[in-house]
Amino acid sequence: MLNLTDVFSQMFSHAFMIRALLAGSAVALCASLLGVSLVLKRYSMIGDGLSHVVFGAMAIALALNLAPLRVAVPVVVLAAFFLLRISQNSRINGDAAIAMISSTSIAIGVIFMNFSSGMNADINSLMFGSVLAMTPGDVHLSLVLSIIVFLLFLAFYDQIFAITFDENFARATGVKVGFFNMLVALLTAITIVLGMRVMGTMLISSLIIFPALSSMRVFISFKSVIISSAILALVCFFLGLTASFIFGTSPGASVVVINAIAFLLFSVAGITLKR
Repeated sequence: MLNLTDVFSQMFSHAFMIRALLAGSAVALCASLLGVSLVLKRYSMIGDGLSHVVFGAMAIALALNLAPLRVAVPVVVLAAFFLLRISQNSRINGDAAIAMISSTSIAIGVIFMNFSSGMNADINSLMFGSVLAMTPGDVHLSLVLSIIVFLLFLAFYDQIFAITFDENFARATGVKVGFFNMLVALLTAITIVLGMRVMGTMLISSLIIFPALSSMRVFISFKSVIISSAILALVCFFLGLTASFIFGTSPGASVVVINAIAFLLFSVAGITLKR
């Protein structure tokens, strides 16, 4: 019989698990809030595209013995602006722009790894995440930036709501649509970078997509979906991290599986409520 008290006692006796819980929960919360807007705007794959940019930036940083997060944050922020600018002001649509930047970033990262020795473990952690990779400095930076993202989201909640549902109406009412689209892209870029250490390149976009999609199966209003997504993201991350500790699985993969289960449960609940 599994004793949860003993499991939690052992789990939180490890400093790296506490660091992963703190940083990961903060990132999951921010990702879930931004994810609702991105999913509704059909721009959710920006998370996947920017995660590949993070991979390239972190690979370069590791090859040059630089601090990965401090290199990745400005690079990914610039990529987010560039991506939004391309999709809005050229003949290249959003999906094509994301694919172009994603493949280029992955290629650059792989090339730098080819010229660096002893990076196999780093490659694995970049692709799939690793709680062992979280340093105290990473946690502090993650918490500070996550708080900034959260506060900015709350401060501009009305404007984000407006551009999510009808940009033309928002523009007509005086909302600076271009600025707030840039703000959402900026906040998403920061969140993606912060989540890379735990979730990895291949899995980070799930934190943006799953909580929003799950919540939309049950709730209708924007506010209720936001609240549900935030709570669900925190619960799923905690359960995923706990499962990874119990079964010795990858934290990022465990969190994704828990989110997938939650999506199925919410889908069933949504069908049941509509009857």
